[in-house]
Amino acid sequence: MSSSSALITYNDSVRALQWSEQGLCVLDQRKLPSVVEYETFDTAQGVAEAIASMRVRGAPAIGIAAAYGVVLAARQRYRENPDTWRDTIEADLAELAGSRPTAVNLFWALERMRSEIERIEGDPEPSLLQAARSIHDEDITANRAMGELGAALLAGASGVLTHCNTGSLATGGYGTALGVVRSAYRQGVTKIFATETRPWLQGARLTVWELEQDGIPATLIADSAAAYLMKTGAVQWIAAGADRIAANGDTANKIGTYALAVAARHHGVKFMIVAPTSTIDWRTKTGEGIKVEERDQNELLNAYFARSDSVIKAWNPVFDVTPAELIDCIVTERGVVRNPNRQAMKVLADAP
Repeated sequence: MSSSSALITYNDSVRALQWSEQGLCVLDQRKLPSVVEYETFDTAQGVAEAIASMRVRGAPAIGIAAAYGVVLAARQRYRENPDTWRDTIEADLAELAGSRPTAVNLFWALERMRSEIERIEGDPEPSLLQAARSIHDEDITANRAMGELGAALLAGASGVLTHCNTGSLATGGYGTALGVVRSAYRQGVTKIFATETRPWLQGARLTVWELEQDGIPATLIADSAAAYLMKTGAVQWIAAGADRIAANGDTANKIGTYALAVAARHHGVKFMIVAPTSTIDWRTKTGEGIKVEERDQNELLNAYFARSDSVIKAWNPVFDVTPAELIDCIVTERGVVRNPNRQAMKVLADAP
């Protein structure tokens, strides 16, 4: 048993990714909450498709899945030809990289696995599997650290709102922003709210399901009810995750995050981003350089309007970018950056 399994503790029972000798076992998040079903993928192509189809989602989980995908690619290519596997695996790495364009953790994990590939002699699977498991385990450890750091900032608060799903389903375990919620709940924050998060309903299907599995009471709200909730004074903090953070602190996250940050600033509610440092893209100076993924318009359109002769179309960006000036703090495993800007963010680059 890997240490990622051994780290399961109170209020943290869900795992979206599990390694087996047969391949990577992925909890199909499209079917939650009504069906809990794992599917095993034994090729890098299968893992890439699992990411693209949103069976697995959440920036850290995507990175972890890609790392295991590299293991499967190496297994296949080495069996095909031990002399050429380093060359032929490049196509698999490219396919994994193309599965989702916004989550920087994907590219971070692939680069880390590529560095391991360059050092390997002989059968690559044992070394690459160890590297992938390390990425998995380190993510859980980082999430627990972020949970405690974020919960400390919530001291004295009675309510917190979270957006999308940033828990064990979106990570190796415990979660980023939802990890903060878990830790805050144990420390006495009892009013927990979750947005439904359209159009995929990650909050309504995943976040509240995950909290229910761990016995944490929560209240689901419509996305459009968030500003009014803030006006009532029920929440003092919003905790959100990130798919990519620019060097100046601008943050790409699930669509709707920007609107929450604007409403929070108007109502005097604090706004927190929680993400590992692997989510920071130091090469992207500002949010203007972040590519925002757009998905099929039929995810939004009623079937009636999806017909070919309809004049109705849909715009379906998956993410938006929240300017750093609307973010009160960014919580990482290396520490907390308050009032993030380019200079303040540099502390994380220098931290151990």
